[in-house]
Amino acid sequence: MIPREVYEETLLQFFAPIRPFLDDPTVSEIMINGPDQIFIERKGRLYKTEARFDSRESLIAVLRNAAQFVGKQIDATRPILEGRLPDGSRIEALIPPVAPEGPFVAIRRFFKETLTMQRLIGFGSLTPDAAEALEAMVVSKLNIVVAGGTGSGKTSMLNALTGYIPEGERVIVIEDSKEVQPQREHVLQLEARPADAKGRGAVTIRDLFRATLRMRPDRLVVGEIRGGEALDLVQAMTSGHGGCLTTLHATYPRDTLSRLETMCMMSDIDMPLLAMRIQVASGINAVVQVGRLRDGSRKVTHITEILGFDLEKGEYVTQDIFSRRYEGMNNQGEIVSEFGPTGVIPRCVDQLHEHGVDFPASVYHAAQQAGTSTP
Repeated sequence: MIPREVYEETLLQFFAPIRPFLDDPTVSEIMINGPDQIFIERKGRLYKTEARFDSRESLIAVLRNAAQFVGKQIDATRPILEGRLPDGSRIEALIPPVAPEGPFVAIRRFFKETLTMQRLIGFGSLTPDAAEALEAMVVSKLNIVVAGGTGSGKTSMLNALTGYIPEGERVIVIEDSKEVQPQREHVLQLEARPADAKGRGAVTIRDLFRATLRMRPDRLVVGEIRGGEALDLVQAMTSGHGGCLTTLHATYPRDTLSRLETMCMMSDIDMPLLAMRIQVASGINAVVQVGRLRDGSRKVTHITEILGFDLEKGEYVTQDIFSRRYEGMNNQGEIVSEFGPTGVIPRCVDQLHEHGVDFPASVYHAAQQAGTSTP
């Protein structure tokens, strides 16, 4: 049997034209638009490279080797590949006939060095006060959703938030593809598995989620919600499993709740819409909204508290605890903005106090200046 290390190195040799980018820590994504056009992303901006593959056939051969590495196949009958490279980077590939001008490939880099909250502060993604607020919210077991668009930094923020989970708690992570790097010792990482070529052996996130509820989790971390598992998670949140963390694709905090509601409806459980909305509003305590701005920078744009569901108006009730205010662009083409407390007193203050933590003084100072009374 070929040693795994030798096999992995052999596979990476097939990627020789883009190997320098796979080894470059400043490259966050590699996009292959056919054999003759390759782009990379650095610091949120795209750059066209001079790299080339010899031919379409050679690129397809590379993808077949990558598919073999993850135990899958890619051909005309199975033209979509989802998998991971030896270094953990995520690869998504489409070949003809679904991509007539392809193959098209996107490789999302996996960085072994976990981004901590301190590093995110250093990048300007959020302020120390906002990080202190998030720490208090995680410690006090609020259920938090990190939301944002593609490439906005959702997983990086989720990784950073796991660093605030108190030591001694049992953390179970469930993902489609292993990306979360929990910064704790007592961690069980589970990964869903697709069906084989004959449709057998599939293990879904929902399957894993239901199993983990019987494994004494202190914290449940779901890498990304994509479907009916949303209702399972919301029901767990409302039945005593506090401190859940997850991510999903959404542009604004209010959209996050609507998206979550839609995915709950994908479940096979028949539940009245109103009851579902009430559960979503009760289960989710806060949304951390992240975004990639026009200058390519990744920022936290909102930290929003979910207050409930207004039955008369038929809408979710939310309030921003922190928000980002934009002031234009500087001479370097960078967006100038300020992230700070909005002047509201969060209703979850009592829950924080029960766990011996509190929001930073700036939250109360902003509320005092705004004339906001304590709830």
